[in-house]
Amino acid sequence: MTAQTIPAITERAARLFGAAAAVIEDGRETSFTALWELARRAAAALAGAGLPPGERVAIWAPNGLDWIVACVGAQLAGGVVVPLNTRLKGAEAAYILNRTRARFLVVQNGFLGTDYAGMLAGFDLPHLARVIDLAAWGDFLAGAAAWAGPGPAAEAACDIMFTSGTTGDPKGVVALHGQTIRTFQAWIDATGLRDGDRYLIVNPFFHSFGYKAGWLACLMTGATAIPMQTLDMPRLVALVTAHRVTVLPGPPAIFQTMLASDLAAADFSSIRLAVTGAANVPPALVRRMREDLGIATVLTGYGLTESCGVVTMTCAADPPEAVSGTSGRPIPGVEVRIDAPAGAAGEILVRGYNVMAGYFEDAAATAAAIGADGWLRTGDVGRFDAAGRLMITDRIKDMYISGGFNCYPAEIERVLQRHPDVAQAAVIGVPDARLGEVGHAFVVPAAGRAVDAAALLAWARAEMANYKAPRSVDVVGSLPLNAAGKVQKYLLAAAAGR
Repeated sequence: MTAQTIPAITERAARLFGAAAAVIEDGRETSFTALWELARRAAAALAGAGLPPGERVAIWAPNGLDWIVACVGAQLAGGVVVPLNTRLKGAEAAYILNRTRARFLVVQNGFLGTDYAGMLAGFDLPHLARVIDLAAWGDFLAGAAAWAGPGPAAEAACDIMFTSGTTGDPKGVVALHGQTIRTFQAWIDATGLRDGDRYLIVNPFFHSFGYKAGWLACLMTGATAIPMQTLDMPRLVALVTAHRVTVLPGPPAIFQTMLASDLAAADFSSIRLAVTGAANVPPALVRRMREDLGIATVLTGYGLTESCGVVTMTCAADPPEAVSGTSGRPIPGVEVRIDAPAGAAGEILVRGYNVMAGYFEDAAATAAAIGADGWLRTGDVGRFDAAGRLMITDRIKDMYISGGFNCYPAEIERVLQRHPDVAQAAVIGVPDARLGEVGHAFVVPAAGRAVDAAALLAWARAEMANYKAPRSVDVVGSLPLNAAGKVQKYLLAAAAGR
C-alpha cells in the first residue's frame, strides 16, 4: 500500500470507494468522498484557529463521525491526536492535557449527562487555547475551505495514547503514521476484513481496538463503519439486523452479554467475523459464538498500546481451543521471544516496526521499556505452544483487565489514598462473570478514622473512570509486606479467594 499516513489513507479511500458508505450513524450515510472533504475542512479550520504542525489536539468524545473527522483533520494539518477516555474524571483528563500541552480540546459535552467542561473547571490548563464542543462542530467547519497544504510524513507522530504503569503517572505512547498503517494492514490480512463489510464498532475510538482496528481499518479496506456510542443490547440487535452487519469485534463481555440476552427475535446470520480478546476467553465462549450466534470466524490476538495494539493473531483455521487458549502467532515482520529457557514461561519481548516511537518526552521510561537492541519488554509472561502460538500465562505488570480496559492498581491506589479516611490501599483484580475481572480494594484506615466501605466505593466512582473504580473493599488493620516493604499481593489474592 502506497498510502502511509492516516490522511493519505482517507484520501485513497475517497478515490477508490467514492460514493459508497464510509460511515453510517443514526441512519445517515456519509460517503468516503464526503468524509475526505469534511476532514479537509476540519484541517483548514484547525489550522486557521491557530494549530501549528506538531501540536496536540485532544478528543474527548464518544464514537461517531465527528470523532473521525476531527482526528483525520487534525492529522492532515500536521497535528498529533490525543484520545481521551470518555470515562475519565476531571483530574485524570487535566493531567493528560497538561502533560501533552494540548492546544485544542474537541469535546462532546453532555454525553451520558456528563459535564466534561465542568469537570475541568478549577484546573490550571495554561496550554489549552480552545475548547470546541461538537454541538457547534458544524459552525466551526462552516467558514473553512478545503485544506490545500501538505499532509504529514510517514515518520511523523499520529497520536499519543496514554497508558498507566505500575508506578508513577500515566505515560503517553507515541505512535507514528507509517508504523500504524503497516501494523493494521497486517491485522486486516489476518482477519480478512474486506470491501463491502459492514463493521459495527462497539469498541471505543479512544482505544486502538475501536480507532485503528476499527474505523481506520474500514478506511483501508472499503468497509463501512457503523459506530455505537454505548453498549445497548437492543440497539446492537437492531443495528445488526437493519444494516446486515458482517463484522463485530469486541471484548468477551460483549458476546457473553449477547448470549445471556433474550435473542429470540435477533438475526445474527449476517455476522461472519468476530475478533475478541483483551481478557481471558473461555473455550466454551468461542464454541457458543460459532454455534449459538452462527459466527463462522472467531479470532483472538495479543497486543499492547506500546506495540500499536497488535503483536500476534490467531487465524480462521485454528480450533476453538487455540483461539481461546492462545493469542496466535506473531504478525509478519514482528519478532517475539520469551525471556526464559526454551519451553519455559518468561517475559514476552517484542521487536519490530510495531514498537512505539517512545513515551512522550520521557527518555528514561522509554529506555527502561525498549532495550538498545530494540526489544520491547511487555511486562507480560507467556510461552509458546508446540505449534508456535503464544500463550499468555501471567503479568509482571501489576495490572488486570476489566471489560477490555487495562486497570493499573498503582494508579487506583493513589486515588484511594487521597480519601481522608484511608491511610493505605492495595488493589487487585478478582474474577467477574461479565467483565472478566474487577477491582477489589484492601484499605487501612487513617489513624483515628473509620472507613465506610459503601461510601468509599461511591467516592471512588466519582473520582475515577468507572472501569477503574473498585467494586468491593475489605477494611483491614494492615497490609502484608515483604522484607523490602512491598505489599505481597499474592497473599491478598488468597484472602480474596483467588
